[in-house]
Amino acid sequence: MITAHALVHAYGERRAVDGVDLVLHPGERVALAGANGAGKSTLLRMLATLLRPRSGDLQVLGHDQPDGARQARAGIGYLAHDPLVYLDLTARQNLELYGDLYGIDDRDARIDDLLDHVGLLTRAEDTVRTFSRGMAQRLALARMLLHRPRLLLLDEPHASLDARGGELLDRQLMAARDDGRAAVIVTHEVERVARVADRLVVLRAGRVVRDEPTTGMEPMDVRRRYEEVAG
Repeated sequence: MITAHALVHAYGERRAVDGVDLVLHPGERVALAGANGAGKSTLLRMLATLLRPRSGDLQVLGHDQPDGARQARAGIGYLAHDPLVYLDLTARQNLELYGDLYGIDDRDARIDDLLDHVGLLTRAEDTVRTFSRGMAQRLALARMLLHRPRLLLLDEPHASLDARGGELLDRQLMAARDDGRAAVIVTHEVERVARVADRLVVLRAGRVVRDEPTTGMEPMDVRRRYEEVAG
């Protein structure tokens, strides 16, 4: 799903990502953790093909980057910290727009299924401007899943989701392994994500300082392993 070697991205002279190696296989769910400024969101945006590496090699879904960004994006579901939905469109119109962009054949049926899944079917014709922040993020979750992506990239998703939305997301992440989908979840909530992730990757100052499986570990043990190296 992802092969990265010696990835570097810098803002001016500051290297936000400094020589990262990362391999992600089908079905893997990775918790990407680190202190503020560790480079997590920058790395995620590179994996989502939204930022070009300054140097290093990156392959996403079998496509070399940055030249294969368009092909890779067809298989990526990206959930940012901000919902990134159109406030003056209805929930349905938001999904119709993205469905048309992705060329989804069963667009209307798929939209109904997802709106029902995230608990927004009864609000489908309401403008997003009338939604709470948690409802808007649930709509963003539906948008992320709309085109049946093989790779899920999520930036602090639980921070913006309400309780029900968080439960829906957790179920999706737990099902990802059986479906062969892979996920990278940027998080500060290490214990919570440890329940659905099977690998912990910790960044510090743009570098990977821990990369290990967490299967069978208790959430508090994962937190302890994180705190040992996070700085």
